[in-house]
This record gives sequence, C-alpha cells and structure tokens, in this order.
Amino acid sequence: MSRADTILELVKTSYSTPPSFEDPSYYGVPENYKEIKTLRDLLEINYKYNPTKNQLRENLIARIRNNDNPFVGIIGFDDTVIPAIKRGLLAGHDILLVGHIGQGKTRLAELVSEKLLSPIPIVDGTMTNDIPTEMPYTHLVDLINGKDIEKKAPEFFVSKDCEVLIKNNGLDTRIKWVDGKQRYRYVLATPDISVKDLVGQIDVVKIIKKGIELYDIDSYSPGYLLQARYGILCLDELPVLDPRKQVTLLSVLQEGRFTTGAYPVFFKPDVKIIATANPMDYTHSGKIIEPLADRLKSHIETHYPNTVEDETLILLQEMDMLSRRPDSTFLPIFILETITKIFQKIRNHPDINSDRGVSVRSTIHSLEAVIGEVESRRSLLNNAVTIPRFSDLQCIFQSSKFELDEIEDTSENRIEFLNNVIREVMQETSLHFFNGFFKSPELVAIRNDFKGKSFTILQNQYQRHNLNLLEGSESNTKSSSLLYTTQLMQFPLVTKVVKRIVEEIKRKQLDFTELAKQYGIKNNLEYIEIKKEFENLSEIDNPGIRDAEELWASATELLLEYLRFTSPPILEKREDTFESSNSNI
Repeated sequence: MSRADTILELVKTSYSTPPSFEDPSYYGVPENYKEIKTLRDLLEINYKYNPTKNQLRENLIARIRNNDNPFVGIIGFDDTVIPAIKRGLLAGHDILLVGHIGQGKTRLAELVSEKLLSPIPIVDGTMTNDIPTEMPYTHLVDLINGKDIEKKAPEFFVSKDCEVLIKNNGLDTRIKWVDGKQRYRYVLATPDISVKDLVGQIDVVKIIKKGIELYDIDSYSPGYLLQARYGILCLDELPVLDPRKQVTLLSVLQEGRFTTGAYPVFFKPDVKIIATANPMDYTHSGKIIEPLADRLKSHIETHYPNTVEDETLILLQEMDMLSRRPDSTFLPIFILETITKIFQKIRNHPDINSDRGVSVRSTIHSLEAVIGEVESRRSLLNNAVTIPRFSDLQCIFQSSKFELDEIEDTSENRIEFLNNVIREVMQETSLHFFNGFFKSPELVAIRNDFKGKSFTILQNQYQRHNLNLLEGSESNTKSSSLLYTTQLMQFPLVTKVVKRIVEEIKRKQLDFTELAKQYGIKNNLEYIEIKKEFENLSEIDNPGIRDAEELWASATELLLEYLRFTSPPILEKREDTFESSNSNI
C-alpha cells in the first residue's frame, strides 16, 4: 500500500469510526487528551468534535449527577439565577443576563465557559481555533499529502495558515488543546464597535505583505465571532450596539453562520452567545431589536446579594490584597459586615437613583480603601499589624459610587448622606454585636466606671506618640497617654469587658472562616484567620504591645459606639471624646 493510500485509509477510518475512548472527565475528550500532540495521534483515536451546545449540556449533566457545583464562587444566586442558567444550558439556549452593574453577570459567563466546555484540539499556531478534523476528509487527505485543496462549497473550515501548516508537516502537524477558559471572548459593546469588528474584514496589511488578491480569503482577518469560535462570546451591555450591528448577530443565532463583505464564503463559528443588559436599557423599546431579543432564548434577571452574609462572603472572596503579607493584616468580621451594611443600606435607600444601582464593587473597593487608610495612618509608620476600626470608615467616600435622586446630587450632599449612613450602620452593627452580651447590672457598673472620666478616640495615636522621641518628654508622655491600652488602665471594668469582646471577635472569625470554606472560598482566608500572635493577647500590658494595641483598639471603639446607643445612652460623644451621659440607667 502506497503512502497516499495509507493516509487515505487512516483519515477515512478516523472519520467513519466512533471514538476509541471513553470521556470520564469532559464530554467527547479522552482522559489522556494532553498526550495527543500530533495530527496522527488525533486521527488514531477517531476524535469527533461535539458542538458547543452539546458540550455545555453534557458536561453540566455530568456535574449535576456527581453533585459537583460548576458555579463555585458565585454567591447568593443558588435559588434564583443558577437554576435558570442550568435550565438554559440544558435547553441549548443563548442567554441574555439582565441586571445592574456589579451583579456578577460577566463572571457567570466566564464560569460557564471555563467549567462546562470540553478542551478541543486545534492546529497549533492558528487564530481561529482550527480543528483539522472539521474539514471534509478529502481536504485533509490532500493537505497531508502536500497538495492544494479544491474547494467546491463556499464554506470556511480552516484558515489559510492552518492549511499551510498541515501541508508542510503532514501527520506530524502539532496539535494544541485549548480549554474553555481560552475559548471565552469578552466584548464590551460600545458605540464605536463596527460590523467589521463583529464579522471580520479585509486586512490591507496582509494584502500588501503577502501580495494576495483583494478578495482572496487569505486577506481576511477574523472578527469577534470567529475569534470566539467553538466557545462563548460574551457581549457585555448588548443594547449599546445600534440596530444595524445587532442585525449581524441574527444569522448566527438563527442559522449558525454569517458572511462578511464581498467574500463568496460563509462562516460557521459554532459560538454560544451570552449577552448582558442593564434593566433600564432592556425595558426601553428599541434598545434590543425584537428579532434578536426573541432569538436570545433565555432572559435571566440577576440581582444584588439579598443578605449581609452573602455580600460579606463576596467581599472576602473578591478584595484585592495585593502583596500584603497575611501576618501583617487582620480583618475583623464586624468591620467587613459594617462596610457591607453601609452599601446595602445605600442601595435600598429611597434617596438613591435605583436605575443606576450601587455595585458590589463599591463594597469591595471601600474595604480596600479602609485597609489603605489604616496603613497610611498607623501600621506602616509604626510597624504595627493592620487592623481596621470604626474611626477608619470615614475614608470610603472616594470609593462610594452612587447617585442621589430625591435631593440634589452634589458632592456636599453625597458626603452628608454617606456620613449619616455610616453612623446609622455603626449603631446597628454595635447593637447587633452586643445583643445578649450584657446583663443590666453590668451596664450600671460600666456607667459608674466612666464617672468623672473620658476616653479619647484618636485614629493616628501612634503618629502623635512619635512626635517627640525623647523619652520622658512632656509631649511624649501626653501622646502616650492617648494609646487605647494606656487609657483602658483607667477603666478596670471596661478593660475586662474589652477582653471578653476580643474573645468574641475570635469566635466570630472562626465561625465565618468555616462558613467561607463551605462556600468553596479560598481567597484571602488568611486575613480573617486568628493569628498566633493574638492567642495570648488577653492582657493589655502584653509584651506584644503593637498587636495588642490594634486589636484592643478596634474592640474598644466597637464597645464605645454601643454604649452611646443603649437606651438610655451610657456615654455621650463630643467630637472624638466619650464621657459619661447625664441620663440615668
């Protein structure tokens, strides 16, 4: 048998015979797929490409049967959005996600692609994910034998680059497996996106460099649709595209193919579209043309987290801690919950423009800003562990993105509005934390502990402490007395209470850490876990003064805020000084 006959027999057998493998991990892919490295290897296992919608369906079915959640990291959608996504994928639908900014819509699209698409074998070095076995077998035989192919149908199978690679390398052509993450293409719809951006265009540079004819397929540069070939195209803010550009997507959704320019060729990208839209644009007549909206078969509404717990888990998972060492930063859960409550209250407030929404990103960015505030104010200059407290929260205006609706949306009004919300949430957080914590006689005793005394809250007391490093100087003595641990020595009963609060903080940290692990969260856990340095911080004169000072200070501010919100209040706050209230208790 001649070499040409051997090649013909290998290709014909591969095309006509079922795959010679089982697919235990991904649908339609052998378990040892990474060992398939050449075109010969691919033909010998009789590989068959499965359409994108089938991959999504079958891989999701396998996940469901194995009780394996492909949407780990998506929090708060378990009973609403996730079931709808699953229904849509099992039905083979293209999907439109409708929701405000910062609701995780594009993250959902990423996870669908990353977790539910099978790896596919492409010819290494091709831009359009060219799977060699997707061309007619006669074409592949001719290319392996080094011949040009005769194209009788005006259909695009593989790029010119792919053809050249196979002609030059034959059965030794290198195969690369690309996973779902690599086949995800994100496009933010903007007014300047053109039809050519979507379907591709004639590349003048290619024409000049290669000396090819204007209408030769070799002069074609792929657009977004073909760049996402065999994968998922996420069109973010679809209504921004004008109707003429939206029409371009219709043939892909209805017929699975498109044409471009004057080429006598049609392309079959086998791409699944997941689009997103803002609710206001979605409901506005004409923002999404009716035929396109009809062909996006599943319309799924997303939402902001419904509970403080859900949004706090998202906050922990998504915050960017940059290069901070875990042993240098400790984040009390009550601070994370306070920041979460601030933005949930803003989001649901009647004075806020609800059409715009208040993104969860504001919650995340505000925590990051608070950590930066602690570093700039205290921890970096004084080699202290970074632990936020209530007095650090005033910095979050720079990361709070919201728009006033009922009152004039000025900077001054937004600052006043935000400060009022911060005060309200600090009250709610402290009252919730101490619910059932005290018995009435203890509060009376604490009130007596404060008689004739005051407690000064100072965000940057370390900096004041270092104004004069001459030991024993009057300035140094005065500023040193403003350290929280030093002030607490004047309040024996309050000190005992703060010690109990520190222990309660540790307990809550452990509980929340376990909860985060149940949700599969791995990011940033080390920043909420109890540090070894904190295990023995039971006394305020502990030698680890820097760590003791910061943890005790955060607990002390929490207690002081509570004491001014009891009924009647035990303490009054005058500027940054807490002192005994005139009310009886």
